[in-house]
Amino acid sequence: MREKCVQLEVGELPLLYFPLLEETGLVSHCFTTRRGGVSQGIFSSLNVSFSRGDDPKAVHENFERLAQAFGIAPEQFVCSDQTHTVHVRKITAADAGCGLTRERDYTDVDGLITNEPGLMLSTFYADCVPLYFVDPVHRAIGLSHSGWRGTVGRMGAVTLDAMQKEYGTRPEDALCAVGPSICADCYEVSEDVYRAFADEFSQECEEFFVRKKNGKYQLDLWKANERILLHAGVRPEHIAVSGICTCCNSEALFSHRASGGKRGNLGAFLMLH
Repeated sequence: MREKCVQLEVGELPLLYFPLLEETGLVSHCFTTRRGGVSQGIFSSLNVSFSRGDDPKAVHENFERLAQAFGIAPEQFVCSDQTHTVHVRKITAADAGCGLTRERDYTDVDGLITNEPGLMLSTFYADCVPLYFVDPVHRAIGLSHSGWRGTVGRMGAVTLDAMQKEYGTRPEDALCAVGPSICADCYEVSEDVYRAFADEFSQECEEFFVRKKNGKYQLDLWKANERILLHAGVRPEHIAVSGICTCCNSEALFSHRASGGKRGNLGAFLMLH
């Protein structure tokens, strides 16, 4: 059976990656861990977020280390501006460095797509779901952030639709990965979240939830996002689900729920060669 998500040591950086994507030879990608950076305290040590209160110099150094691991310049990173939307932005060379070496000129962007080589798409996490997309036929990629709101909004399908519109991507050709995020056992949600899913997915949403005696629910974001990709037309053998929970592994991965919000951010990164 194919390994869904494995660890690669790049110098002092332990990075997670998907053989399904790497074996195309078309992309470089990873999902970071907490380790290998210079941030201190609750941000220890590879925090890649400027918005959590960490020392910006430390965050820049963490990005420098990632850049070195990939053999690129910091100016090649392009960062999302996540606000739990399903807005997807087409990224071009004009966006190079946005969010890292220069200010973003866009807001409310949870998904990034491009067909231009050398741009490192960058999105950020501490329990939500990273979604990776590689179209080996049209040589295009996408990277999207999908929390429970994004999942209700079918972010996976929205990203594929954007890639189809811009690059001709066919869902049956796309290779997709559901990255490390909170698992169903750790993710207790309330009635309002259940209702939002029920309104969107009807009876099918029962497969995503386990009802608890306290009136709460356990939500399986992995299953929900996989189902969204399948409904969008992605082949089952073209989907890899990491099976790695950020909350269960909070010593190695940042988790908002496990830390009570006192944490940095992990990063998902994807670049076309």
